[in-house]
Amino acid sequence: MYTDDKRVRIISGHYGSGKTEFAVNYVMNLKKFSNKKVAISDMDIVNVYFRSREKRDEIISNGVEIFDSSISASADLPAIPKEMLIPFVNKDYDYVVDLGGNDVGTIVLGRFKEYIDLNELDFFMVVNLYRPETLDFDAIIAQKERLEKASGFNITGFVNNTNLVRETTAADLIYGDEILRKVSNATGVPIKYTSYVEEVVKDITPEVLSKLSGEVIPLKYYMREVWM
Repeated sequence: MYTDDKRVRIISGHYGSGKTEFAVNYVMNLKKFSNKKVAISDMDIVNVYFRSREKRDEIISNGVEIFDSSISASADLPAIPKEMLIPFVNKDYDYVVDLGGNDVGTIVLGRFKEYIDLNELDFFMVVNLYRPETLDFDAIIAQKERLEKASGFNITGFVNNTNLVRETTAADLIYGDEILRKVSNATGVPIKYTSYVEEVVKDITPEVLSKLSGEVIPLKYYMREVWM
């Protein structure tokens, strides 16, 4: 369950993994169960598409604080405001960080590294086996190592979000689980969550659930419009 994770949750994943969709769903659901203030930071300064800041109004209306670019402009200009530091040091917060999904994207954490308590940190890597950067065992391992080297933090959990957008089936989740389980066994990093969009994947059965690792959580589309 979301509240069992450590107080600061950094969520990363390569472009196309569904990282931001997972992060927004995560923080929205965390708010339902947490007895703390809940905040999310859009720290992805690499990808200009599917940014959590795009859902600022909806996030705020659900009682979640959001920190994003400090620059208000018609263009999407990357900026990391100092306010993002507050939930790292204020223990009254449950904090979710939507971080860039490659080694360049994780460098921004350096600004806050001295304020991050490792005892309060979970670092989740969202994996979609249908993306080139995480398409097999070796690629996932390489991506994990790049993220860890650039950020200075160890991945503490994988999220199996293997999907083909609106063509996703339960078989895709099972396929992702089979490969990611091998990675988990080799690295000692658990599969913490398996996620799927409930309106898309209609063939989830008890038999399917028994084949999936971690906590299986249904998502809704916040980031992707109906026509996408």
